[in-house]
Amino acid sequence: MRTGYVLNDNHIRHASPGHPESPRRLEHIRHHLQESEVHTRLVRVPSQPATREQLERVHTPEYIDHVLEMSYREGYLDPDTYVCDGTWDAALHAAGGTIALVKEVVEGRLDNGFALIRPPGHHAEADHGMGFCIFNNVALAARAAQVEAGIGRVLILDWDVHHGNATQHTFYEDPTVMYFSIHQYPYYPGTGAIEERGAGPGEGTIVNVPLPGGVGDEDYVYILEGLLVPLARRFRPDLILVSAGYDPHWRDPLAAMEVTLTGFARMTRVVRNLAQEVCGGRLVFVLEGGYDLDVLAYAVANTFHILLEEEDRVVDPIGPGPMSVRSVRDRIEQLRRLWGVAE
Repeated sequence: MRTGYVLNDNHIRHASPGHPESPRRLEHIRHHLQESEVHTRLVRVPSQPATREQLERVHTPEYIDHVLEMSYREGYLDPDTYVCDGTWDAALHAAGGTIALVKEVVEGRLDNGFALIRPPGHHAEADHGMGFCIFNNVALAARAAQVEAGIGRVLILDWDVHHGNATQHTFYEDPTVMYFSIHQYPYYPGTGAIEERGAGPGEGTIVNVPLPGGVGDEDYVYILEGLLVPLARRFRPDLILVSAGYDPHWRDPLAAMEVTLTGFARMTRVVRNLAQEVCGGRLVFVLEGGYDLDVLAYAVANTFHILLEEEDRVVDPIGPGPMSVRSVRDRIEQLRRLWGVAE
């Protein structure tokens, strides 16, 4: 497999002392990929800044100007989302690097890939940043694939533990993009109820799977196999993007799920096989959350192993959590009936 990645080196300038969304996240991933030599089997795609035209497909001109202005004087876009003198360049490269990697996959030079970028993006609304996010990297990449590369339909899977409010809002009335989110609920940011299904021509292309805390590997995998796969077959995407947050892991400090490293690898395999079935394998992961550094490094490396079809290299040195796993199989079956995919 020709698997690529992009890593925006200037991310390190976007930093705030003590904040969980820190440069250590990507640097820990980089070190592990080098130490395990996974990087030797990958193609690195050069990062590049997003253009103003690309940003304005998702964000308002006023908000873009506000981020630029704030980057010179530093401060906060909301209580959680800092801006410093390196934020503007880091955020431009996070968005532009994701777009560049998606283009390499869409145009056939790579089979799949992973955008190792920060700041993350799925909470960044059209007119304001929030939840550690500046620009909505995955939404911008989806739009660029459609406008610049002729992609028709895009499926965005979001398994970050927090609902991607901004990605949902971007495509809420758009029938060409399906947004499928698995998230802890009720939890930050408070959106993502089952009833949020899209509107107008986009009715039925927003799929939310809100879960209580404590859900583990088996039910996460079953959600993908039993709900995502049949809905994707019905939708027939030309490209699959994954907002890959690894904060559903049981050891993450900002969440309460019970997913393991093995579970993430199984989930990745389901999505890889789905992409090979429905869209010629065109699949790109985009980093979102995940705040335990060791978990993040192993999870990303395992994701690359699955994308490279190296299942035998997947490892889980951390293992399962000490808490019991909560089953929500009945709730999943109700969702399957609601969406008309139950057998």
